[in-house]
Amino acid sequence: MATWVIALLLGAVYLIAYRVYGRRVSKLLVLHKKTKTPADRFNDGYDFVPTRKSILLAQHFSSIAAAGPIVGPIAAGLAFGWGPTLLWIIFGSIFIGASHDLCALVASVKNDARSVPELAKSYLGPTGYKLSLGFIWLCLVYVIIAFTDVTAQQFVAKEEWGGKLHEIGGGVATSSILYLILSIVLGLSLDKLKLPLSIATVIFLPLLLGIIIFGQSFPITFNVANPVMVWGVFILVYCGFASLMPMWLLLQPRGYLGGYFLYSILIVGALGLLFGGKTIEYPMYLGAISAKGDLIFPFLFITVACGACSGFHGLVCSGTTSKQLKHETDAPLIGYGGMLLEGVVAVLALTTVMIWPTGSDILSRSPSEIYATGIAQFTHAVFGLDREWGLTFGMLAFATFVYDTLDVATRLGRYLLEELFGIPGWTGRLVATCATLGLPFLYLVVSPSLVIAGKPTPLWAFTWPLFGSSNQLLAALTLLLMIVWLKKNNMKYRWVLWPAVFMFITASVALFMQASRAADTFNTMGTPALLNLVITSSLLVLSVVFGFHCVRAARNA
Repeated sequence: MATWVIALLLGAVYLIAYRVYGRRVSKLLVLHKKTKTPADRFNDGYDFVPTRKSILLAQHFSSIAAAGPIVGPIAAGLAFGWGPTLLWIIFGSIFIGASHDLCALVASVKNDARSVPELAKSYLGPTGYKLSLGFIWLCLVYVIIAFTDVTAQQFVAKEEWGGKLHEIGGGVATSSILYLILSIVLGLSLDKLKLPLSIATVIFLPLLLGIIIFGQSFPITFNVANPVMVWGVFILVYCGFASLMPMWLLLQPRGYLGGYFLYSILIVGALGLLFGGKTIEYPMYLGAISAKGDLIFPFLFITVACGACSGFHGLVCSGTTSKQLKHETDAPLIGYGGMLLEGVVAVLALTTVMIWPTGSDILSRSPSEIYATGIAQFTHAVFGLDREWGLTFGMLAFATFVYDTLDVATRLGRYLLEELFGIPGWTGRLVATCATLGLPFLYLVVSPSLVIAGKPTPLWAFTWPLFGSSNQLLAALTLLLMIVWLKKNNMKYRWVLWPAVFMFITASVALFMQASRAADTFNTMGTPALLNLVITSSLLVLSVVFGFHCVRAARNA
């Protein structure tokens, strides 16, 4: 089968889904264009900023579309085959993920832009509030752990062609740092110099393209025993600073630039699928048990993770996006449409596996390298670009996804701890930021060289199943909370019920299985296994108690 068949099928299905099911969900949520949103009512120029939907969609998309829809589909496709992975991405994103995102965004906007924990406080009481804070904070910590390590691994990647070893990762690291600096300059130009957005776009988009070329000319490398740890610490320090910066200085301009970058990846990917002349060579189905011994249920669903549904999206929707929504009627495009765009990213990532035969050396590499190599294949087939620039383009796109989510996750973690402990001002911001980054730093220190089943294993691969499980369970708990909100406001809620139940059962089973594994491997793996066991057990207990409060509140509504 040719890849163009997948591209046309995906485009048709998503377009119909947005026009039909997305519109139906929007009607059930009762949106009004003239109703003033929290962004208008509480405009402070810092967190609450009314934003044009084109800019907000780019920022929101770049915030939610991190490494998840790239790493997850690639890992799931390698484990179980591309067939079940593709089906879950498409139907999961349409009926669960996009509905979850839109509902969380609208619920927040209609409740003064309150976050998911604040909504839990309003509808479940103080106990539900504290439970949600603890659960969500742990989920965010695992987002930071997994994405920090997978990005650090990418920055040390090396490629060989033409008989020479190229520091491709060091060049991507250079381009990534320049990308962040460029975003800050754009923020200052728009806010302080009042540069019109149209002029700024004409100036800064070519500069964004230029840093791709410049980065490979000056790669940043560290001649130390463990460069991955050095890059990991650098990324965590960046996260700390980024979470403390005003929205206009980094988050919004970087989201704007990153949005164009990510749109370009989607265009390149679509053109590559349609006109690259690639055929599907990887098997459609590899069986119900992966080579690592994982069962297709529940591990297919928690491995794909963000590509089909993500609890993290609910935090972005209610934590930052709801504070910038200009009109209620903009919500379907940003909430529902944003998730469908992420589904496209996930399918594009999956195709970078599908175009290679079983046993290919490419498929033994990290997901970021598989993804970048696939993008390089597409850019060469369609535009004739050299392998070096295609790899840089793909890897920088990957890094752009991750950066945008890392600092949002850190910022949201800061918000949660500030809410929980009530420490005011800059002292609270600093303490909450350091506490949020403390556990990821601990994982980097205690897990520098993991060996599982006799093979060296990167930290992201070790923590990915727990990240995916906690992320999917967070989506289930958010959906349960949405049921309470919908019922108490006399709106239909059964369309949310079955996704909530399915996600809750799937993620809980996955967490229980991982807790058992961590207990079994404690004697051989030590501290990393102990950390996983403690956090997995904590997440299970918190989720069960939170779910009980949701069910009780829904019955009493």
